Amino acid sequence: MRMPDAAPRIALAVPNLNQGRFLDAALDSLRDSGAPVIAAVLDAGSTDGSVAILERRAEELAFWRSHPDAGQAAAVNEGVARLCAGAPSIAAVGWLNADDYFLPGGLQALFEALEGQPAWVAVSGGAIVADEGGASLGPPPTEPFDRARFQIACTICQPATLVRRDAWERAGGLDASLDMCFDYDLWWRLASLGPLGYIDRPVAATRDHGETKTRQRRRRYFEEARAIVRRETGRVPFHWFISEAMERRVDYQVGQRPGLPDRVMAGASAALAYWRDRAGA
Repeated sequence: MRMPDAAPRIALAVPNLNQGRFLDAALDSLRDSGAPVIAAVLDAGSTDGSVAILERRAEELAFWRSHPDAGQAAAVNEGVARLCAGAPSIAAVGWLNADDYFLPGGLQALFEALEGQPAWVAVSGGAIVADEGGASLGPPPTEPFDRARFQIACTICQPATLVRRDAWERAGGLDASLDMCFDYDLWWRLASLGPLGYIDRPVAATRDHGETKTRQRRRRYFEEARAIVRRETGRVPFHWFISEAMERRVDYQVGQRPGLPDRVMAGASAALAYWRDRAGA
């Protein structure tokens, strides 16, 4: 993954905490991407064997470290800053969580799209949701950035993204005060700087397993998402409250979604509960 200094390159930070069973696949996807990428792993003090993997693969990385840190967003900012320091050829930056991975040709496709569209400040693409073993569970909802649609849901899948370096620096990177929605926050802030591009093909995989922060901290996710939408639009669409209420009433198993009748009944129940709560507030 080491490239000549003169070539335009991609800098990718890989934050990790006890995701050693997935880490090799993430690094393999970078090594085999064919893209001009340099990478660093920011390990937050894993105790599961991740460090042994990093020691074994150290020659593939620009650097790695392992110690407790200030959280995922802060680790990504640290990694990108260190990779870009004194490296003017870095043209694009991003991050890949240790349990996600790029699909063959995906990272190169993102980079070529960004290089081919100088007005774009960032680019995203399609993706797949994968289970623990890497089998596809289907695509997550992704689409070109649209402000009205983005108020309702995040339609950008984070692993399937790349950000132009100067836009990242102008935006100030990730907001390290956020725990769950720092990517959703970043897309909003980048959209104020210029167009967010989109390529209509799967370029990366995001894993769905029981230990993801998205599954374990859903209440915090909705709290941060609503605050971001309120900041950007001055209001919080009804959808966010209904979605949270539905999740409390439907058992969403890893890799599965309830059928339509269950979702309709849960939505009706959630709406009624929401309006009752509002009436009693």
